[in-house]
Amino acid sequence: MPDFTITRTFDAPRETVWRAWTDPTIAAQWWHPHEVTTPADSVHIDLREGGGYAYMMIDPTGGEWPTAGEYLEVREPERLRFTWGSPEDPRREGVPVITVDLAEAPGGRTAMTFHLDGRPDDHGSAESVSDGWTEAFEELDGVLAG
Repeated sequence: MPDFTITRTFDAPRETVWRAWTDPTIAAQWWHPHEVTTPADSVHIDLREGGGYAYMMIDPTGGEWPTAGEYLEVREPERLRFTWGSPEDPRREGVPVITVDLAEAPGGRTAMTFHLDGRPDDHGSAESVSDGWTEAFEELDGVLAG
């Protein structure tokens, strides 16, 4: 299945961006595209290799999009690797795997490389996964600026 990579530089220190990925209260503020919400009480993170995470996105029509996965690699503050799918998906087989690498950048900024492997090629579709993650990172920009 196709994969894609998004690179982005955030105007925040690496430890702050790491915390945005790993603190349930902060993650709830941006783990969704525009026009979608993630209730804080739906976010659960067990941050360890073999641990899991789960959250619920709710779209403007009230549609619910449960999401969950397993942490495969946790190297604070530089790398997270985890499966990404619905709670019903098998823990490791046939589900997309996301790798997030965080590097220090000049001026106290953070360079992020986000790579998703194993998703159908839906670029340009109404519900493109790539577009959804791009919007989520725009949401993260706003959280970090606040």
